[in-house]
Amino acid sequence: MKRVRSLPIIILTILSSLFSLAAYADESGPIVIRFSHVSNDGSPKGKGALLLQKLVKERLGDKVVIEVHGNSELFNDTDGLEALRRNEIQLMAPSLSKFRAYTDELQIFDLPFLFDDLAAVDKFQSRPKGRQLLLSMVKQGIVGLAYWHNGMKQLSANKPLTTPEEAAGLNFRIQNSDVLKAQFAAIKANSVVLPYSAMSKALADGQVQGAENPWANFDEQNLQSVQPYLTETNHGVLDYMLVTNSEFWYDIPFEIRSQLEGIIAEVTYQVNQTAAGETLRHRENIANSGKTEIISLSDEQRAAWRQSMQPVWQEFSDQIGKRLIRSAQAAN
Repeated sequence: MKRVRSLPIIILTILSSLFSLAAYADESGPIVIRFSHVSNDGSPKGKGALLLQKLVKERLGDKVVIEVHGNSELFNDTDGLEALRRNEIQLMAPSLSKFRAYTDELQIFDLPFLFDDLAAVDKFQSRPKGRQLLLSMVKQGIVGLAYWHNGMKQLSANKPLTTPEEAAGLNFRIQNSDVLKAQFAAIKANSVVLPYSAMSKALADGQVQGAENPWANFDEQNLQSVQPYLTETNHGVLDYMLVTNSEFWYDIPFEIRSQLEGIIAEVTYQVNQTAAGETLRHRENIANSGKTEIISLSDEQRAAWRQSMQPVWQEFSDQIGKRLIRSAQAAN
């Protein structure tokens, strides 16, 4: 009998909580979400941020306000992540290499030649193991909401690169990633950690002789003027994770948070479609520039690059997780 009598009390308690949340959202004004990113408005990331702002305004009215601050107006990615953890900003979309301080698992996206193409990346990210990675930093106060594509990475240099041996001794600009350092060490090349904004000048000055970039980054930075050769290796992926402060996110009333999640899913689809189209356009721009020769590899040549960098997998398998790596391989 006790169970039967207590059931309405439980229901009333839940309903009371829901009404309280709704009242809180109405009485305390709009929920303000500050979205800080380092890209320009014309990039897939920049367009995604503005589309998110637009759809939230249209569908949630004055319940939620998205403030967009691009071009590193507020923070770079490294400082921004700490600001996000302090809840000074509520949305960011750093590249996956930027999360090394918070989890080892996301290093999987830096492993060379793990994914055959972007379709395999998509497949892995949509499967349970890939979705679980969005929650890999919750204990550090960061929760992932979506993966946004930028594209597969290519190798550029001041000399033609068709074999791994031809890269030996060159300095390559990289993001701050132990996996990427090991990747270039495996082919007896050197790596120099530099901000994205410093890459073009470092190539022009000769501080570095090569770099790895998706087609979009190469074209947007006008690296045609400083890199006469680009080898189509597709050796890695450069993606972003849309992240928020976990405490802030789960404090948003359930109904509003559900609507935001639906909008983010829609924006993510558009961002990734845009990135795919932009990849083709940027590749064509580079090819038509007349300044950079695009080198296509045969299957045998690409296999040689893969074999040279394969030891990096073993080096980081314990940190990343062997099962996770096998799951990513299965997406190919």
